[in-house]
Amino acid sequence: MCGIVGAIAQRNISGILVEGLKRLEYRGYDSSGVAILSDQGLHRTRRVGKVASLDAALGAEPLQGGLGIAHTRWATHGIPNETNAHPHWSHSSLAVVHNGIIDNFESIKVDLVATGYGFESDTDTEVIAHLIHRNRQQGMTLTEAVRNAASRCEGAYALGVVDETQPDLLLAARKGSPLVIGLGSDENYIASDQLALLQVTDRFMFLEDGDIAEISRTQVTVTDAKGNSVERPSHRYEHNEESTDKGAYKHYMLKEINEQPKVVANLISQQVVAGQLQNILSDSDMEALSKANNVQIIACGTSYLAGMVAKYWIESLAGIACQIEVASEYRYR
Repeated sequence: MCGIVGAIAQRNISGILVEGLKRLEYRGYDSSGVAILSDQGLHRTRRVGKVASLDAALGAEPLQGGLGIAHTRWATHGIPNETNAHPHWSHSSLAVVHNGIIDNFESIKVDLVATGYGFESDTDTEVIAHLIHRNRQQGMTLTEAVRNAASRCEGAYALGVVDETQPDLLLAARKGSPLVIGLGSDENYIASDQLALLQVTDRFMFLEDGDIAEISRTQVTVTDAKGNSVERPSHRYEHNEESTDKGAYKHYMLKEINEQPKVVANLISQQVVAGQLQNILSDSDMEALSKANNVQIIACGTSYLAGMVAKYWIESLAGIACQIEVASEYRYR
């Protein structure tokens, strides 16, 4: 499960990007990278392993600028190495970060190679960068170029795009994969989830499937899948610092295990009124569930392991057949 962070600001955003990646480490990853636009052009740094390795590399050779994108990668297409790490770019001038899987990337790659584009990596993401670049060369605006490229891609995506010819614009798009916009004061951000941005804002806007957002320091403009201008409401996120870091635990998995009793207690307490546990399901919900003769659980990682336990409970206690599938494989079953 890849993680995306992006920012556009008057100040240097390198620290914002790296801190955002650290807050996304719970998602799991094998490599990470950043691309930042400065007065000298677009530059990127990528590393295999922990975000700490990327942070150290940026400490030795800093990247500074007010527009950039960053990424933690969980390998799907292509082995975990620096060449396959994000951001990917086209002609060193247009960079892309991507969370998702492009199912038809091989046919798109054949088309791009036939028109003169070369590939550095084995990833599906690089075709997106080259598609957008080719569209830009044909005279499309950045938003038009992203929309056209997205229309050719089959599968799921959340995208962050930076074009060095437009230093005042961060592009974001999503279909099937989560992406949130963080709203700041004279600066704005994108991320895979709010936790990555809580150090800079508590106001968020959620994109819907097919949305493309043009993000400047002072404004966010969203168009839907049909290209119509739409308003997406902003929300304030209530949180505590305890929910966003590992605390005294060695890693996030250990934190999740130890927090389970408290999480279950909190969930139950929300449904208790005057000492009585309320029925959270309506009569129609109960009727629909009573007719179920098969349950499918779709999960990954430790959630998949929890699903295996649930499968045992459902079949032994309810007498209903239950299957569990790895989430990334379910669509191909």
